[in-house]
Amino acid sequence: MSALPWLSLIIFTPWVGALLLALSSRASAAACRAVALGFSLSTLLIGAVAWTHFDSAAGGYQLVERYPWISGLNVHYHLGLDGMSLLLVLLTGLVAPAALLASWRVERDARLFNLLFLLLQGAALGVFLALDFFHWFVFWELSLVPAFFLIRLWGGPGAAPAAYQFVIYTIAGSAFMLAAFAAIYAATGTLEFPQLADLAAKGSLAVKLGPAWATAVFLGVFLGLAVKVPLFPFHTWLPAAYAEAPTGASMFLTGVMSKMGVYGFLRILWPLFPAQLHAASGVLLWLALGGVVLGAFAALKQTDLKRMIAYSSINHVSYCLLALFAVAGATTSAPAAAASAFSGALLQMFNHGLSASALFFCVGVLEARSGGRRGLDDFGGARTAAPVFAGLCGIAMFSSLGLPGLNGFVGEFLIFRGVFGLAPWAAAVACLGLLATALFLLTFWQRVFHGPVASGARNFADLAPLEIATLLPGVVLMFLLGVMPQLLVGLINPLVTAWAAHLP
Repeated sequence: MSALPWLSLIIFTPWVGALLLALSSRASAAACRAVALGFSLSTLLIGAVAWTHFDSAAGGYQLVERYPWISGLNVHYHLGLDGMSLLLVLLTGLVAPAALLASWRVERDARLFNLLFLLLQGAALGVFLALDFFHWFVFWELSLVPAFFLIRLWGGPGAAPAAYQFVIYTIAGSAFMLAAFAAIYAATGTLEFPQLADLAAKGSLAVKLGPAWATAVFLGVFLGLAVKVPLFPFHTWLPAAYAEAPTGASMFLTGVMSKMGVYGFLRILWPLFPAQLHAASGVLLWLALGGVVLGAFAALKQTDLKRMIAYSSINHVSYCLLALFAVAGATTSAPAAAASAFSGALLQMFNHGLSASALFFCVGVLEARSGGRRGLDDFGGARTAAPVFAGLCGIAMFSSLGLPGLNGFVGEFLIFRGVFGLAPWAAAVACLGLLATALFLLTFWQRVFHGPVASGARNFADLAPLEIATLLPGVVLMFLLGVMPQLLVGLINPLVTAWAAHLP
């Protein structure tokens, strides 16, 4: 297994597909779609091979690739795989091909659309596998370029302002993070995450930076990651970007790109700045609760189904940060509660990626069937006309709701179990978000699929085979992981145990 650079193959194989599309100016739209889908599926294939060779009982990084790159800056091309990054590689391998299948009928410049999508996929994978900030940041920023053009060129009527707002917010956050890591490099001479984590564990990083600079650097990194998640109140770019993006791009934005920010919190902020996180945890807990509660109530007020799912994404991803900040603020040693919160956050990232991307696809189906309409009151009685679609969409919706027996329940249960043991008041407040989530998702289900048949649901065709192929794998996984969560828990247990053993 070590003879091949498997992690580089995971990252760059989609980019090879993008290069082939760039060079195939005379290829038909069908050929471009097939090439893009094949190269996108490579992530799942190579990730599955890596999984079979991954020692879930071992700690640290595996399949490591490390080569000198820019010697004058002590920069190395450094990749590594642990349970968290493998989890997100597999999620990307599932969501990206589904998003391309959802975009199969994109006719306007299909070659460019698929090329940009493969570039976006490769950049996201680079973020999950890079262990040196230099090229981690390159991947982080490169993901913005194809995402911007996918929203801007193939989005809805408000795509232009949504795309610009998305890029401006993210670049502004990234500027603070880049300045923070420049300060870290000046103080330590390295940009490698494992080395910086070792320095932080020994207390050397804080000494080298000094108290004032350590706080300033923490805030710079925090802002860059908070915008990406996004953490309340840095979330205002998200509803417009998700709502105006084409269906496939919305699926990838919510399923994968929102996890890049949470991943950064766990990979960078947690190990490098535990003292600063502990000191700020009280304020950060309230911000996470703002995302949980206000995100759910904002979704409840929406009549645009796509904006409803967008606000729901803020709500669900905020649960991950709620768990992290509750652990960071723990004043007593509570390794069992901390382990539960960490496990729930990691599983929530994966499970939300499946359910939210599926819901965005379902809204895309409604939009395509009705000539662009996606209002809450446009589709009454759709279950009668499209029972297969109603069934699969209902499973995705109840997964997002956290119904026991489906995958969404496991992550949320572990988060609440952990947060209740660490900050019971925060768990109690977060229950308001659960209530609002149930209200808006059940309202969605009732208004769209039940009641009298509305004009938008007349002659509503059921799912075609291609659409079933897009939705069915994720739905099967929702059931499978709902009853066998140990399939993923085994990947992350060593990592979670190590984190829980080193509480702030």
